[in-house]
Amino acid sequence: MPDKPAGAAPSANTPSRGRAGSTNKAYEDLTFLRSRDARTLRILSEYLEPQARLRRRRIRSAIVFFGSARTLPLAKAEERYGAAASGRSGVSNAEMRYAQRQIRLAAYYEDARALAGKLTTWAKESGAEGELVVCSGGGPGMMEAANRGAAEAGGQNIGLAISLPHEAEPNRYITPGLDMEFHYFFMRKFWFMYLARALVAFPGGYGTMDELFEVLTLLQTRKVQRPVQVIVYGREYWNDVVDFGKLAEWGAITAADLELIHMVDDVEEAFALLTRSIAAPRSRKRG
Repeated sequence: MPDKPAGAAPSANTPSRGRAGSTNKAYEDLTFLRSRDARTLRILSEYLEPQARLRRRRIRSAIVFFGSARTLPLAKAEERYGAAASGRSGVSNAEMRYAQRQIRLAAYYEDARALAGKLTTWAKESGAEGELVVCSGGGPGMMEAANRGAAEAGGQNIGLAISLPHEAEPNRYITPGLDMEFHYFFMRKFWFMYLARALVAFPGGYGTMDELFEVLTLLQTRKVQRPVQVIVYGREYWNDVVDFGKLAEWGAITAADLELIHMVDDVEEAFALLTRSIAAPRSRKRG
């Protein structure tokens, strides 16, 4: 939402002022609400409006999934690879490598979908559906996989989307009424962290790295003191792109900081870690 100076010429959508029957209410003045002077109100709206929606649904916490928006479902990745292979003479080596890589990434899409489904079923069966809702960034790729798996398991799920010029609408698997679109990245990140009982980071790019390292920083510095299980899914990918151990070797973090991360390779292992870590505080609370 671009900032405009308050008092700029009104648009056709702006209520006129000063004539009989016109309004002088500031909260109906779109020119003002879109101005830099009202930025604080817009930020506050991205706190209060999601809070109201979640409260109505009695949602208190979530398992947050991060991952690349570029990942395809396996069937679609295989279809694209087949199309590239059949037209081999007109396809470059780089394009063939990309198509092959998309199949490797697509396996993670299917794992995210399966894990979200298992967690949703477990939450429903344990009577904790309002505490353990699957939440994603609302976009395509790994985010879609998480919402899709939860929807297929019959559970409500959240999509915290961000308005970007190059990204499509929120994915179609998000529960109606729980698809939220943010203008401010930092307010979207606030809601990820505020809701998170656990985090699963699937292979992703800059956005995934940003979100993962921010969560790790908040846990490392104890700005977030409640237990939040952090699962990094896919050793092949993560060990290839980030050497977490080298951070400790160089003294940039401590060996204890590495314990904030749990790296896994399959759905069952991730499911066991997540359910065990989430169930433990609930058991202590009941006791």
